[in-house]
Amino acid sequence: MADFTPVPTLEGDARFDAYVARPEGSPKAAIIVIQEIFGVNEGIRRKCDNWAQAGYLAVAPDLFWRLRPHIELDADVPAEMEEALGLFGKFDQDKGVRDLEAAIRFARKEIGGGKVGVVGYCLGGRLAFMSACRTDGDAFVGYYGVGIDNLIGESHAIGKPVLLHVPTADGFVSAEVQQKMHEGLKDNRHVELHDYEGLDHGFAAEMGKRRVEDAAQLADRRTADFFAAALA
Repeated sequence: MADFTPVPTLEGDARFDAYVARPEGSPKAAIIVIQEIFGVNEGIRRKCDNWAQAGYLAVAPDLFWRLRPHIELDADVPAEMEEALGLFGKFDQDKGVRDLEAAIRFARKEIGGGKVGVVGYCLGGRLAFMSACRTDGDAFVGYYGVGIDNLIGESHAIGKPVLLHVPTADGFVSAEVQQKMHEGLKDNRHVELHDYEGLDHGFAAEMGKRRVEDAAQLADRRTADFFAAALA
């Protein structure tokens, strides 16, 4: 069962929608799925549905709600890619992390106080890292997160397991930035990085031209194993 559900902000002064996918039985944990710059589109909803089939409560908050609720864009359509890049520039990431904290609290309440993991893609990969530094989630995964080198200074606050998937030919994350990530995080015992040689940004997208099937399946298996251990 899946549908959009209102989630209260931390301040309690507003509500934003989140796509919530529920497993058939009692959830073994919850997972927050963080959108790319394309909104909570069909690909993100499919990822939630897959987590629900695996026994988790999955929640994908509509983080662009302050700009325009229920934005859905397609990375394979040039005009929509341009629109998405524009939205990225307007999006308040600090408020977005607070909305993720609200989603974590919502999910934890829904499962009766159990553990909550966080997984994000692109912008969501960056926000997953920020969440590892700033929220009380229990485990965090970032796929091709952008600009993480600028967040290394916050990494001392990470106290829960973090997994980062890094494609080495990422058109949005240069080799220099990737090196800074590896160097800056190599001594943090909570953080694990996996490189994907020769792959570009978006290789694990659920649908569309960016997806590289074998690599996406490998990364997703690593993520599933990571959450199975961290959220048990």
